[in-house]
Amino acid sequence: MRRFDEAYLERTRSGMWADSTSALDALDLPGRERVLDVGCGTGEFSRVLAAGTPGEVVGCDADPELLAVAREHVPVVAGDATGLPVPDGAFDLVACQALLVNLPEPALAVREFARASSDLVAVVEPDNAAVTVDSTVDSEPGLARAARAAYIAGASVDPALGANAADVLADEGLVDVTTTRYDHTRTVAPPYDDADLQAVAKKANGAGLASDEEHLRATLSPDEYDDLRQRWREMGREAAAQTADGDYRRTETVPFYVTVGRVPDDR
Repeated sequence: MRRFDEAYLERTRSGMWADSTSALDALDLPGRERVLDVGCGTGEFSRVLAAGTPGEVVGCDADPELLAVAREHVPVVAGDATGLPVPDGAFDLVACQALLVNLPEPALAVREFARASSDLVAVVEPDNAAVTVDSTVDSEPGLARAARAAYIAGASVDPALGANAADVLADEGLVDVTTTRYDHTRTVAPPYDDADLQAVAKKANGAGLASDEEHLRATLSPDEYDDLRQRWREMGREAAAQTADGDYRRTETVPFYVTVGRVPDDR
């Protein structure tokens, strides 16, 4: 499973659900007593869940460093998504956000969620194949599409799972499955914060692209990868120049799908 650091999670989840939590209505948060957030990372989603329910929210993650941050906000337990350290039916909602897209066998996790839940299972997953980017750097949207397509083709997981998560829940025996779309938009615009400046710097030096090199090289030839990397760095240098002048703007929209299923009474 791909690992993420604290800075990445904070950057990619910043502002998520700040505009509206209506897409989470099917979770019936006001009626929950015990909620488990699996793959909670730094607890970004755990905090959203805790704000919406009078019940207890517990975060679960396999990474002790991320769990130490989440512990500042909610009770936590160390564990893996496919082997949760909790009894059968211990929670009336087991949820995750952007977890299944990083698992080679997401069905195994959903099966475990259903075991640990007495009522609902909810998965909030992106469709990374449908991400859109607008930028004041003309070449950036096209390069982002090309890099994303190559990454998805070379990935050992399904980064586009979000749009089809309902099938996974139904195949694992969950019933009354519903799906609601939520678009998470991240904007880089002046005044830039430190995270914005670091993201632009990574474009210019190629570090951002290099973090996905293994998956990109799985589908691109050496010449294709080198060409993409060169054009990516050129794009990054233009973004850095625009940033220095206060002119750089970038908007990325990631479609998430909130899929909820009920554990059948006769399981």
